[in-house]
Amino acid sequence: MCIRDRSEIIINPISGSIGAEIHGVNLSTDLSDAVFSEIRQTFIDHGLIFFRNQELTPDDHLRFAKRWGEININRFFAKVEGYEQIAEVKKDPDQEINIGGAWHTDHSYDQIPAMGSILLAKETPKTGGDTLFANMYKAYESLSDGLKGTLESMNACHSSRHVFGAHTGYAEASNQRIGNPELATQDAIHPVIITHPESKRKALYVNPEFTVNFEGWTKEESQPLLSYLTEHSTRPENITRFNWEPGSIAFWDNRCTWHFALNDYPGEKRLMHRITVEGSALC
Repeated sequence: MCIRDRSEIIINPISGSIGAEIHGVNLSTDLSDAVFSEIRQTFIDHGLIFFRNQELTPDDHLRFAKRWGEININRFFAKVEGYEQIAEVKKDPDQEINIGGAWHTDHSYDQIPAMGSILLAKETPKTGGDTLFANMYKAYESLSDGLKGTLESMNACHSSRHVFGAHTGYAEASNQRIGNPELATQDAIHPVIITHPESKRKALYVNPEFTVNFEGWTKEESQPLLSYLTEHSTRPENITRFNWEPGSIAFWDNRCTWHFALNDYPGEKRLMHRITVEGSALC
């Protein structure tokens, strides 16, 4: 289905799960309030938006991001030279481990998690390097009423320590792409089921990368249920796959999506610039 409005923006939902491509807009320009309002509503409605063929400078990228809120300065990722608010997400041809190669949602380990991330492709491999996205609204909605009721009363514990801390495999293999392991001290407790502050829809809010256990449960007790929720959330019908080209942008809502960067391009380079927008407390 294609939707066209008076502003000539074209919105194309790209799967039966989540996400829409927006065409007819140049993000390197100062967007009118009317155009930005429509982009914002599309983001709320779809939870994930994409743009193609955007030739953005770092300043353009930042200008667009700042329309959405305050910018989060990443503690761990390397920065684009001269732009501490833009994180560099890179894999060089001689590197084996990529960044983001597991299902997760960004910054769930923070007391106030980030709202979303705006990822701009600068260099992409000839083939591969796609990103998968999972719809956490549908993950919640497709649970049984009994499990929904159980999870509604539960909280989960999230942490950065085991991913970005010292002597973790991820940090040691990152080859200076990720640093500051001494800053990996974040622990947070969030509801397992949240109500999105703008769409007002309920979403499942745990993830395999940063959720370590349910509050009041041991890690061993928590693991079977967390594993089930991961399997449930990543069923094929719940997934959208995005193919990158230079100039492509993905902007995902951390409150209702997971994502997974595929690592299927050995010997090739992939370079992305990411800006993360601050969020609000979850409930």
